Amino acid sequence: MRARLGRATIPIWLLSAALLAQKPAPPPEQAPVIKVEVDVVNVLCSVRDKNGRLITDLSKEDFELYEDGQRQEIRYFSRETDLPLTLGLLVDVSRSQERLIEQEKRAAAQFLSQVLRKKDLAFLISFGPDVQLEQDLTNSQRLLRAALEGLRVRSDPSGLYPGPVPTATKPRGTVLFDAVYLAAEEKLRAEVGRKAMVVISDGVDMGSRVKLADAIRAAHRADAIIYSIYFFDPGAYRGFWGGVSDRDLKTMSEETGGRLFRVGRNRPLESIFEEIQQELRSQYSLGYTPTNTVRDGKFRRIEIRTRRKDLRVQARKGYYAEPPASQP
Repeated sequence: MRARLGRATIPIWLLSAALLAQKPAPPPEQAPVIKVEVDVVNVLCSVRDKNGRLITDLSKEDFELYEDGQRQEIRYFSRETDLPLTLGLLVDVSRSQERLIEQEKRAAAQFLSQVLRKKDLAFLISFGPDVQLEQDLTNSQRLLRAALEGLRVRSDPSGLYPGPVPTATKPRGTVLFDAVYLAAEEKLRAEVGRKAMVVISDGVDMGSRVKLADAIRAAHRADAIIYSIYFFDPGAYRGFWGGVSDRDLKTMSEETGGRLFRVGRNRPLESIFEEIQQELRSQYSLGYTPTNTVRDGKFRRIEIRTRRKDLRVQARKGYYAEPPASQP
């Protein structure tokens, strides 16, 4: 059953309520998860050399971690090649993706079949003029393939001539920021362990109720990494001079510790999915108890370095020091 999340007359807080109300029960074979609130910050990171090759053999002693410029003691360390993963796949189904969507469906199905293991979970969200939950959290390849196969291009029916760009009669085009916000707040934030989103889009947001900063904040609060795939059809924007850019996708990915990928002649969608799969299985997890114990809700900047100066660390830029749940 589809959960329709983003109608033009529904405010964002009701979108969240709609998603929660229509959330299917988890499969009976999945064991319940116990969530415990602790004062430990966990950070996932990937490390590459100057040639872009993933480095997977580092130890805890190879890392240094700083919060707001203050050195922190790394108390927990592991390589994340097999730690369970919760993955959200967000697919742009607006009119601008009409000639690309079949390729997206095939490549995404192959990616999910390769990256997901028995303890992993995934969900599928589509977004165009609204946001729809196509498949809730599951480890069933059959259900995910069926949801992908069912994806169809959607445009706002209020427009006389539907297209990728809103007009006076069609005010909503592609609600990219709403989709990221809802995926983070309503699907990933309550989960534990490694969490990531893969967003396939041309990066154009038209009509979202939340801003880019809100979407990024939601991803930070959910401890979720965003991998963005910029897939652009120039023909869909012929005659539109508003400009099309991957800037917002890049910002979301870099802030959360992910990467931006651009589909091109020498970099097909299938190879990009392969790169993401390799990275997800080549991460390090660093955990620390902050020396600043004040839970004031403010953003704390994180910096991770390695003792080897020729290596580059890819990690989220920080986190929000949220008050305990018992506090207002």
